[in-house]
Amino acid sequence: MQIVYQVLFLIALSVATYLFSRRALGIRRNILLGRDVALNDQPAARWKNLFLLAFGQKKMFRNPLVAVLHFFVYAGFLIINIEILEIIIDGLAGTHRIFAPVLGSLYGVLIGCFEILAVLVAVSCAIFLVRRNIIKLKRFISKDLNGWPRSDANYILITEIVLMVLFLTMNTADLVLQSRGAEHYIQTQPFWVTSQFTPLLSGLSDSALITIERGAWWLHILGVLAFLNYLPFSKHLHIILAFPNAYYADLRPKGKMENMPEIQQEVLYAMQPELAPTTPSETVPKFGAKDIQDLTWKNLLDAYACTECGRCSAACPATQTGKALSPRLIMMKTRDRAEEVGRGNAEGKTLLRDYITEEELRACTTCNACVMECPVSINPLHIILQMRRHLVMEESSAPQEWNMMFSNIENNMAPWKFSPDDRDAWIQ
Repeated sequence: MQIVYQVLFLIALSVATYLFSRRALGIRRNILLGRDVALNDQPAARWKNLFLLAFGQKKMFRNPLVAVLHFFVYAGFLIINIEILEIIIDGLAGTHRIFAPVLGSLYGVLIGCFEILAVLVAVSCAIFLVRRNIIKLKRFISKDLNGWPRSDANYILITEIVLMVLFLTMNTADLVLQSRGAEHYIQTQPFWVTSQFTPLLSGLSDSALITIERGAWWLHILGVLAFLNYLPFSKHLHIILAFPNAYYADLRPKGKMENMPEIQQEVLYAMQPELAPTTPSETVPKFGAKDIQDLTWKNLLDAYACTECGRCSAACPATQTGKALSPRLIMMKTRDRAEEVGRGNAEGKTLLRDYITEEELRACTTCNACVMECPVSINPLHIILQMRRHLVMEESSAPQEWNMMFSNIENNMAPWKFSPDDRDAWIQ
């Protein structure tokens, strides 16, 4: 019978690995739909960002209480899943707690630490559920999250609680079976948390305890494999992508905007016509971005790394004053469009207008608040600026006030409708 379980485990592990790999490759393909950009300068600063922002969650600690709870979930879930390595080996080899004899007394200490983390993860997730669904913080009840995004967050939190409870239940039943000398249940030191709950199961028969322990074991590992494959379809993909996103973050000063060499050359040629080439260029430069292929791969990585936490929109003056713009929604719409193009359904639509409206783009004040607030180094402003550049330079589409300013800059070399000769008249 044991060989049947091993075969079933191998099948489940293989299917889960295959499905996750296929989805991961699809996301990579979608990200690489963006145009190339070199982001490999200043490696020391990039590694610093990786450790401080992704591992250390530096920006999260602006709100210490929430940061600590988030750190419990983040660190606890990752560290506890180290035990998955033992579960996988046990499942494939037909063994039980294979590391226990090897590690000796240290094994009980490790499992005890894992159990404390499991409790912290479950409690933190429960608090986050309360904040989202009972207290209803403003950024969590925004219309940005209507439908699937709001449900997605709840599903993840509930799943993490269930996985932690299964882990603790498995250990509790295991300890009772150890105390009875049940076959295959290796003696270990009492685990720190679940040893307190063994009286709850002590009245059950051995067969019932084995059913509970094995059932919790199977549900736990199958839940982890299911979670692994749910992750790439969820906002919680940031658990993985936060790390490369922090490494490839824009290191320029926040107020510095990206100039196009083609535009700079045109200005130079207007001022010094003798430098202009005598033969027309074979390639016509494309200004700004209309669809995801015009954005950079980093913009698309940003979209997939978005946690949908809403800190960007909570800090955005346009959002807070009732304008159409929401930086969080800009990232969510960009990701949705990348998914659509990746599936081959790109015909007849573009990111501009079909997903993101001109009204949203023009509401941005370019204050960089969204960039400063994002805990995983996402830059919604860069997408907005590229799309506004397309509107103005490719479609000559701008509000009347902007056109007046452009005309004044062209004719008077200043945004105001005054002759350059009169610019110092205020002195009088």
